[in-house]
Amino acid sequence: MTRLKVGIIFGGSSEEHPVSVKSAREVARNLDAAKYEPFYIGITKSGDWRLCDGPDPGWENGSGRPVVLSPDRGVHGLLVLEQGRYGTIRLDVVLPVLHGRLGEDGAMQGLLELSGIPYVGCDVPSSALCMDKSLAYVVARSAGIATPEFWTVTADETIDPESLTYPVFVKPARSGSSFGVSKVSRKEELHSAVETARRYDAKVLIEKAVVGSEIGCAVLGNDRDLVVGEVDRIALSHGFFRIHQEEKPESGSENSTAIVPADIPEASRVRVRETAKAVYRALGCKGLSRVDMFLTEDGEVILNEVNTLPGMTSYSRYPRMMAAAELPLAEVLDRLVSLALTGKLR
Repeated sequence: MTRLKVGIIFGGSSEEHPVSVKSAREVARNLDAAKYEPFYIGITKSGDWRLCDGPDPGWENGSGRPVVLSPDRGVHGLLVLEQGRYGTIRLDVVLPVLHGRLGEDGAMQGLLELSGIPYVGCDVPSSALCMDKSLAYVVARSAGIATPEFWTVTADETIDPESLTYPVFVKPARSGSSFGVSKVSRKEELHSAVETARRYDAKVLIEKAVVGSEIGCAVLGNDRDLVVGEVDRIALSHGFFRIHQEEKPESGSENSTAIVPADIPEASRVRVRETAKAVYRALGCKGLSRVDMFLTEDGEVILNEVNTLPGMTSYSRYPRMMAAAELPLAEVLDRLVSLALTGKLR
């Protein structure tokens, strides 16, 4: 049987580079070698592209061949520099294992559109929309989905601390995970929090804090044909959920535990799943996304954010939610490739 040639792009120059590498390692462990011939394209922190044997330790230390993804549809794949000359590798499909800026915001998706190569995940418009939390809120609200009360502050703007009701969360509008996020309980803390967020993005989002549980839902599929994983709940001992901020996240978080399946009433579970699907469709998501929400004491479900290329590490929420719904990562990867090639779940 001829194996599909799969380009797996990982790393990147965003703050989420280390998480992407860990995600790629987990994908490598679960990709069916009988079905797929993988080509690992690692992007270093400085933005160099390298064709390497895999996302193993040391791949950034000079090993691997210089490579680029050709925007020429006639190539339909990679240009690899060998002995001063470029060779080509034709790819059947690309699996971007990238998180954050330049990987999840539509930039990589745009390059893949130019190349003509089918790829896993959201397209350019939905990637860019979901990456900008304020724009995602505007679209979600227009679809009748509840969001937090929010304000945006651009690079040349200020906001009057007296105009807000505290506590609020201050975060980069277009950044992944919880880098640059602060919880502000007093007006005196606002300026510093805005400056912290601006280290990651010139556009800052300020949200009124929602009192409720943090809930997540993994979604897989296109259009009306969607599969959802088990809902999870983030149990906090103190502070707020700061994903990927721990020194050794594999050994657990200092203040949070993901409970999957979530310990919530069945009626709430159904409402969370239906809201996640509604958000996914309203924002035009394709392939996969993790929809994060709040569940209030009175049962209201409020959108938090959408992660269009969620983590795939051993401790990540998306694969854990799918596994709890009896979809192991190997099966999820099969379905994602099928969606990229045919647009349909098999």
